[in-house]
Amino acid sequence: MPLPKPPTASQQPPAAWLSLDHQLCFALYAASLAMTKLYKPLLEPLGLTYPQYLVMLVLWEGDGLTVSAVGDRLGLDSGTLTPLLKRLESAGLVQRLRDAADERRVLLQLTAPGRALKTRAAALPPQVAQASGCTLGELSALRAQLHALRQQLNEAHSRAA
Repeated sequence: MPLPKPPTASQQPPAAWLSLDHQLCFALYAASLAMTKLYKPLLEPLGLTYPQYLVMLVLWEGDGLTVSAVGDRLGLDSGTLTPLLKRLESAGLVQRLRDAADERRVLLQLTAPGRALKTRAAALPPQVAQASGCTLGELSALRAQLHALRQQLNEAHSRAA
């Protein structure tokens, strides 16, 4: 005997839509908090916070980017990004340099210690994958779904604006 199909969103009573456990936004928020908690002790030996780690990931992909390019990649505004960059600069991991061609632009350059940190950071993704309890295929599929969701939400926001 086949299992009954779960009710579609339109079949749910309106009160069920307001249940916290039915909220996609809360599931994403709670998963994000759990991920950040997982990373905290892993990043401590590297001297990085989670947002600083994200900045370093972007710079390890492509050194010499502008502050605005890093902000665009991470979805962060300059008010959020600037204090992160100042702390990374104080730690000796990056340098902020004015672009000689356009002094309004600030370039981010990894220092030798910033480049060297990448080798130590390479141990983190396997630890996170193991902690997730997912196969690499499952993680890849989940990441693809989340990228697609983010794109859809950004497009919906653009249409509404």
